[in-house]
Amino acid sequence: MKTFPLTQDLVLIGGGHSHALVLRSWGMNPLPGVRLTVINPGPTAPYSGMLPGFVAGHYTRDELDIDLVRLARFAGARLIDGYASGINTDARTVTVAGRPPIAYDALSVDVGITSAMPDLPGFAAHGVPAKPLGPFANRWDTFRDTTKKPEIAVIGGGVAGAELAMAMAHALRDKTPQVRLIDQARVLTALGYKARQKMLAALRQAEIDIIEDAEVTEVFAEGVVLRDGRTIRSDFTTGAAGAKPHDWIAATGLELYQGFITVDAQLQSSVPGVFAVGDCAHMMANPRPKAGVYAVRQAPVLFDNLRAVLSGGTLRPYKPQRDYLKLISLGEKSALAEKFGTAREGPLLWRWKDRIDRKFMDQFDDLPMMAVPKMPRTAALGVKEALGDAPMCGGCGAKAGRAALTAGLIAPAGDDAGEVQPGQVMSTDHLRALTLDPVVMTRIAATHALGDIWAMGATPQAATLSLTLPRMDAALQTRSVTEVTETARDVLGIAGARLIGGHTALGEELVIGFTLTGLTDAPVTLAGAKPGDRLILTKPLGSGTLMAGEMRGKARGADVIACIGHMTQGQGPAAEILRDVAHAMTDVTGFGLAGHLRGICDASGVGASITLGDLPVMAGARALAADGIRSSLYPDNVTGAGPVDGPDDPLLFDPQTAGGLLAAVPAAQAADTLQRLQAADYPAAIIGEIIAGTAITTG
Repeated sequence: MKTFPLTQDLVLIGGGHSHALVLRSWGMNPLPGVRLTVINPGPTAPYSGMLPGFVAGHYTRDELDIDLVRLARFAGARLIDGYASGINTDARTVTVAGRPPIAYDALSVDVGITSAMPDLPGFAAHGVPAKPLGPFANRWDTFRDTTKKPEIAVIGGGVAGAELAMAMAHALRDKTPQVRLIDQARVLTALGYKARQKMLAALRQAEIDIIEDAEVTEVFAEGVVLRDGRTIRSDFTTGAAGAKPHDWIAATGLELYQGFITVDAQLQSSVPGVFAVGDCAHMMANPRPKAGVYAVRQAPVLFDNLRAVLSGGTLRPYKPQRDYLKLISLGEKSALAEKFGTAREGPLLWRWKDRIDRKFMDQFDDLPMMAVPKMPRTAALGVKEALGDAPMCGGCGAKAGRAALTAGLIAPAGDDAGEVQPGQVMSTDHLRALTLDPVVMTRIAATHALGDIWAMGATPQAATLSLTLPRMDAALQTRSVTEVTETARDVLGIAGARLIGGHTALGEELVIGFTLTGLTDAPVTLAGAKPGDRLILTKPLGSGTLMAGEMRGKARGADVIACIGHMTQGQGPAAEILRDVAHAMTDVTGFGLAGHLRGICDASGVGASITLGDLPVMAGARALAADGIRSSLYPDNVTGAGPVDGPDDPLLFDPQTAGGLLAAVPAAQAADTLQRLQAADYPAAIIGEIIAGTAITTG
């Protein structure tokens, strides 16, 4: 894709089943010239077919979830972690809180439905909608692990409610639960007679209390109130009654049917170029009930039609089947099957359903990821060794090593920023993109560049931007520059600095850099650390390992999103806390903790002792490191740090992007300083101390 200029923006709102399959297909056959974006609130999308099995305890959360971070990497898409809250079809933009509007040339919506009950008093505060699935799964995880003698109320006696009731009863069977299924009419009326009788028998066997002709009028913390005045106790009240569209869809200006987006046979809405699939759409040409099977089978047609609308091709129709096989979980490992009025149930059907569900999920597991370029038959001496056995990382993982800089242009490696004149410091930093999202990458790059100013104990003053964009047409250039500059102004403004200019260029990939000035009466330098000082680190380690793992499809999406959260956390308040107490300070970035600590030790004429057990580490980083995942800069960092005596920890040499501040603080002030940092929401830790001599040791 990098060989062609980008000319069209395709945006997918939601990580539903159709979009997940489109992303997989796109990774195998992308359309040259298209920049693909997927917007989803969170790094994963639960698979609805396995939700009852997850609730019952038959599947883990990882087995339930489609990892959208891995899938987006495979598809070459940028993943925006956030809720879409609006579509402007005139401006052709999507609104996501906390960032500039996202422009599109073609758009698809696959956000599912909600079973929230906004008109039911107390439900918003005390109820748990069964849909969206992700938030429900999170709440159930917490409830299942903490409740001893649970009482549960399921509002809605359809198939979904009955499945959940039996799954909950099975999961909590050792805690003697009381599960009640409440419906304002009769339960399971959507099923045929035979299937309904078998489901009722399964509910009775699971000791589910069925309460029919009972309207819930209020939900409170300890239960629900019925229209006839009865109070039903409940520790966990969930709503599974009906299918409701998300509220924000009503304001899009798209043609709707009962709140759902109306689409034609080609899955296109009333606005050309805007598509909708899955439960959030109403198929006007061939109306069908809300069921995941239709979303799955819409995916190939959606994929073809998105490519067609972006390339000037012809759209093709989606022709849904008349009926579909319903496979319904019965709590334990048993299932009921119904089609055309025929019903069967038993363990064999559950095993069949399990195979179908696992086969669906397996296609998102084994995705080929970025690989090292294949060596030609003949190449210059040293090419193979320089290429290494892993793809080159982004962020600080793409920088030259400390050893090369110390021996070359910068000898010896100096402070984080240079003093231009008394009271003013200056620094510059540029990053090769480690994410395809210009907004997130700008936040990371700006936070990273500001780190050099903060590490000197200075207040950021002014900045210029250096931006290299992948080759793209004028329209996409405008969109990208707008996203980058608006985000840069926001991040710099929070830090107290002003964006005063910049420079742009087109190249092979996204590169963002900043040159900054800062003001300080007393710069904090690398020199000044004294034996006995405690070493405080304000952020956890592991970003290089996690992002290297993400490139290889090995890192969990949730861990990658958490890592981005650490990288984008500004350190202005931390610098204010540390600058008046630190004898020496730096920020831990490309050279890794050991390399930057070596800089303090060399400049101060001291050594250091690190307690490995006290190192703060990002979620998932240790497991990846144990699996041999290393950033491409790792070998240079081992060399550049010099000898480190004692037990080895690969995270000592892991290049950090927008890493934490490392400060040498007098022992008497260390505990209070740490407390203040933690109160300011920094995951700071005391990781060791400064010692006499020049050695760095671990223990």
